[in-house]
Amino acid sequence: MSRLLSCFKAARPSAFKTIWWLTKIMTLLSFVIMLLQYFGIIEWLSYWLTPIFSHFGLPGEAALAYVSGYFVNCYSAIAVMTTLDLGTRAATILSVMVLCSHNMIVETTVQHKTGSSVLRIVAIRTLSAFILAWVLNKIMPGSFEASSISNNIQEKLTFAIMLKDWFFRTLKNVVIMAVLVYLLSVLQKILTEYGIIEYISRFLKPVMIFFGLSPKTAFLWLVSNTLGLAYGAGIMIEEAEKGITTKEENDLLNHHIGISHSNLEDLLLFAAVGGSFLWMLLSRWAMSFLLVWERRVFKSLRY
Repeated sequence: MSRLLSCFKAARPSAFKTIWWLTKIMTLLSFVIMLLQYFGIIEWLSYWLTPIFSHFGLPGEAALAYVSGYFVNCYSAIAVMTTLDLGTRAATILSVMVLCSHNMIVETTVQHKTGSSVLRIVAIRTLSAFILAWVLNKIMPGSFEASSISNNIQEKLTFAIMLKDWFFRTLKNVVIMAVLVYLLSVLQKILTEYGIIEYISRFLKPVMIFFGLSPKTAFLWLVSNTLGLAYGAGIMIEEAEKGITTKEENDLLNHHIGISHSNLEDLLLFAAVGGSFLWMLLSRWAMSFLLVWERRVFKSLRY
């Protein structure tokens, strides 16, 4: 019991730091979006971008969420998504795009330090986001639906009403995200404290072979899928510097986890704002599978 309680205590500093940062970024971004709605800027952007993003089953204003996630992280994208009133289909497609190519600067730096080319990682993550969005728009049930965000402008709601709606919507989303982040932080501490992560990694070798990865990267694969690239950076860089895995093995792993990582916290967070868990997971696993095997075939033919 004392070990279990220590996990709850150990999770507090990092979880509360993340929650506080999340609260600030969600509040600020959602407030800015609300102002853009009120002054009609969102409607203008939507008009020009919808013809482009409609090819991916998304309204034009979804570009704001994607760009925010691309240069910052998933939290900032989610903050924008909560203002768009997207249906499950559109929320899933947009979530997949963000999950493929978010926090690009920080995460690309991590992957470069563990053995991959910066330009290649940026290229495959960005292209994968748009390719998967296009494919999902073709195969997912349903059809394109415009976001209801522009309807608020057409109805010419007063600023007071929009401010009230923004406040309660943001409060609800912050509470949900805070609870999820803390519980997931506790879960990660428990998995580490009881050695469950290392135990599970022993049984992942068949999975690694299926994905075209070296069995020696099983532990790093598990870390990236539970902690993510940013949070798991220290562990991944340390493993690479110790030479436990080769540069080539790390490069193949980076091709996989660049598209599909943090499949615990991030997927649950995007599911909380309307995304479909299975579509988000399986579509990115499929793309990761293709990227790794393409890389292996290319290298075998080259050498």
